[in-house]
This record gives sequence, structure tokens and C-alpha cells, in this order.
Amino acid sequence: MATRLMTPTNSPRPTSLRYKTEKRGIRFNIMLVGASGLGRRTFLNTLCEREVVPQPDIPDPEQAHVVEPMRFNKNEVQIIEDGTNIFLTVIDTPGFGDAVDNESCFEQLKKYIEAQFDEVLVEESRIKRNAKHKDNRVHALLYFITPTGHSLREIDIELIKRLGRIVNIIPVIGRADSLTIDELVRFKASIMKDIQHYELPIYNFCWDDEADADAIEENQEIQAIVPFSVVGCDEVIDEDHGSVRVRNYPWGTVEVDNDEQSDFGLLRYIMLNSHVADLIDYTQSVLYEKYRTDKLNRSGFDEYQEGQEEA
Repeated sequence: MATRLMTPTNSPRPTSLRYKTEKRGIRFNIMLVGASGLGRRTFLNTLCEREVVPQPDIPDPEQAHVVEPMRFNKNEVQIIEDGTNIFLTVIDTPGFGDAVDNESCFEQLKKYIEAQFDEVLVEESRIKRNAKHKDNRVHALLYFITPTGHSLREIDIELIKRLGRIVNIIPVIGRADSLTIDELVRFKASIMKDIQHYELPIYNFCWDDEADADAIEENQEIQAIVPFSVVGCDEVIDEDHGSVRVRNYPWGTVEVDNDEQSDFGLLRYIMLNSHVADLIDYTQSVLYEKYRTDKLNRSGFDEYQEGQEEA
């Protein structure tokens, strides 16, 4: 498993803290995508260290054959991380991958992400901009991969291929505790081999070649850990050294924040501390700017002119 590369006490001040002076704090938007049963709800609650999404009701067995369409569930949480206010929006996507034909899921996700770009594009076209405009662009998409132990499935390849040019995709192995350590090592290697073979555009932690030497080294070490293997848990127990989040099994326990057993602690630190600014910056300066340029080249500026008159 991963060794924690960065902590609030042993690393340089994270770049995200340059947003600390903003009285409004940092607005950060994450999307969770993956098949049912991979622990997205538990992951979200563990990430926020509170119950954001309650345990769902037990489904009616008579309705088990009914496939619900994918939907977008937005959850907004305020988190104080290392003294910084983070206004976190997490968009969960229950229903993804549950149908035989998931073409509509791909299209819905693409339209949702691009619609947030379009909102900003319209706002930028105004003569008088709205000071209270809320940036809803998705800064990171955590894609939960089914722990098959083999390789990426067709649905995984298709999603990353279609969305990787418009959003920062970070691959995550859900319920990683279902694999042995050796199986997990092989599975990670197989996933990265597929990503390279199919040239799938996932988020590159080493994109900023102007970073200082320490940051470059850290990012290289993080990149080597991808995909992140996570274990989620709602249960907290008290031990001599403090409270611990664990999953209990007949054969023992798994500590969610133990770097030898899960990458969750590192991933949480990346998502809510050290790489918040990088993910926001890359969304703005690379993904959005490319989308904006392509959009205006295709359609011209006329369709956004009306936005100038709205204020």
C-alpha cells in the first residue's frame, strides 16, 4: 500500500493555501462515478468525516429487476482543512453502469460537465458580471473501478476516453480490501498498462513542470501510486492512540487511514489540501480554456452576446 508522502507537519505549505486569503474560502467541486456497490456513499462520508449521505433504505426485492436511470445528487459540505475553509460540492451519480447499454450515461455526464463550462463562458461574456456567480465546474472526477483483479472493463475505458479531455479523472479502486495485497499490486499494474495502451487521459499529477524540485518529486511519487486503492468505513472505534476508522471482518480489521492498508489517507489529503489549487488551476487554465477556444471557434461569439445584456 501507499506510504504517506505528505502530511501537514512534514511537507511545505501546500499551494492550495494561497487561496486562504479569500474571505469566501475555496469552492471545490468533485464528482463521484462508478458502478453500484463500490462504496461511493461510504467514501463520501469518510472523506467529509461526517454523515453526508445516510444509509439507504433496504430495497424492495420485488423491485430488484427495475433499473433506475442515472441521476446527479449534489451534496454541499463546508470543511475546515488546515485552517482553510473549503466549500465542497460532491456530485454523486447513482445508476451509472447499471443498465446493459450505458450510452446515455456517458452522454449525460459529458453534457453535465460541459454545461458548467458553458455557465462560466456566458458569465465571461457579460459586460457587467455577477459578483455572486457560483463556479460549478467539476474540478475532479473520482472514477471508482470495480476490483475484478484483472484489467479495465470496456465501460471503464469508454468513460475515461470520452471524459478525460474535459475533466480531471482520478482512478480509484473501490472496496480494495476485497483483494489480497499481491492481487492489488498486480491489478494496479494491469490498470496502468491499459491506460497507457489505450492512451486514456487521466489526471497527470506531474503536469506542472514549473513546480519546485520538491513538489516535482512528490508528484512523481504520487503518480506512481495511481490508481488509488481505497477502503471506506462509517465505524469509528477508540483506541489508546486515538479514534480509528475501521472495517471489521471475521478474519480481522482494516484501518481506513492506515497507509499500509489503504491509500485513502493520502487521497483525502490530496483532494482536500495539497492539490486543491492544482486541480482548480488545471481545470481553469487547461481544460476550460481548450473547451472555450473550441466552442467559440465552432459557434462564434454570437450565441453568448445576449449574456452581455443580462446583469
